[in-house]
Amino acid sequence: MKRRSLPVAAALAATAALLLTACGGGDDKSSDNDKIAGADQGSKKPTKSAEPAGASEDSPDGVDVSLPKDMNLVFDWEKPKAKNEAAAMDDAANFFRAIYKGVHDRTAEDAAVTAYATGDGLHYAQVQIGEWIKGGWTATGTLRHYDVSTRSTTNGNSVEVAFCADASKFFGKEIKTKKVLTTEPSIKDFDYYKIIMVKYPTSDGLWQASKVFVEEKAAKCQ
Repeated sequence: MKRRSLPVAAALAATAALLLTACGGGDDKSSDNDKIAGADQGSKKPTKSAEPAGASEDSPDGVDVSLPKDMNLVFDWEKPKAKNEAAAMDDAANFFRAIYKGVHDRTAEDAAVTAYATGDGLHYAQVQIGEWIKGGWTATGTLRHYDVSTRSTTNGNSVEVAFCADASKFFGKEIKTKKVLTTEPSIKDFDYYKIIMVKYPTSDGLWQASKVFVEEKAAKCQ
């Protein structure tokens, strides 16, 4: 059996109602009447735990998002021209790195998680990590992210980053036995994500995931 990231039930239930029906390209901007779902849920007040901490060459924010060699997260996408959208895209990738760093380190309280997530995004990350820990698994293989698009709110403080994920070569591995849990590739390996990234109030460059919408078994990602 393959073990992958398990989407939060609440996020899945809200998907049909909240997912945007279309995403613009890297340079597209939303109008006042075309708001991003969940974009108004940013960090209400910065917390000390969310401040970037620890040095690492993996993140320009100074946050350690390093992963073991057998846990390969690939982000096969090109940055948009808009500076804010490019920065939000980078930290959307770091959000996922932080989740799997938490999986590897066996903690949902990793500094990277609290740096790159807030609100519902933080809850999502912590539930994901908790499920892996509870099951006694870590992850191994390659998780590929692709077909990315971005769109911004008019004030530039919120960016929706949407993309596909292919987990057909990404597997769970039992901590105790080191057994890799594999299955044949299927539609279950493909998910479509929309992440609402919000600018961190006290940092020019840091963006946090505030909302996570997931469409499982996404045929459009095959």
